[in-house]
Amino acid sequence: MKAQLASQNRHKLEELQESLPGWQLDLLPATDYPPEDGETYLDNARIKARFGRTVGEPGAWVLGEDSGIESDALNGEPGLHSARWAPGRDQADALVERLAGETNRRARMVTELVAISPAGEELRGSGVLEGTLTTEKRGSTGFGYDPIFIPDGYEQTVAELGDAWKHEHSHRARAAQALLREYAARGGS
Repeated sequence: MKAQLASQNRHKLEELQESLPGWQLDLLPATDYPPEDGETYLDNARIKARFGRTVGEPGAWVLGEDSGIESDALNGEPGLHSARWAPGRDQADALVERLAGETNRRARMVTELVAISPAGEELRGSGVLEGTLTTEKRGSTGFGYDPIFIPDGYEQTVAELGDAWKHEHSHRARAAQALLREYAARGGS
């Protein structure tokens, strides 16, 4: 299936290409995205997908994605603002600094995906990865908050576990798997 990701983030594209087998996924060739001003990840993913549907290839599906990290110690922050909450700084470094001295390290990574077909049918996939935050960056793969997030059941960060693990188990991979299940349930192959 041909699809376009309504994003400018090549890292997300690469992850989703691996997590959506059988989908020919490319970046939507657009730069004038609307503001991500929704109240939930789902709202923001839908904003991107609907925008993409208006400018994307008529015969391709459009995929909108929004994700974030939620720290229990910060009452769910940075949450929806994860990509923009520390402008001009490395986001992971900023979160580690903000949590200095904090004993509650529980957190989760969250992703919402919205896919809109050429006919306007909307599908959704959600993914959550529970874990804890480190006090320093570890690992060299991945991007964003991967070097400071340890998934439950592991001792390594996502950046230490590597891309192969991430493409199967991350919050984004879980959302992609949920999207594929919904697509199959609606008669897709």
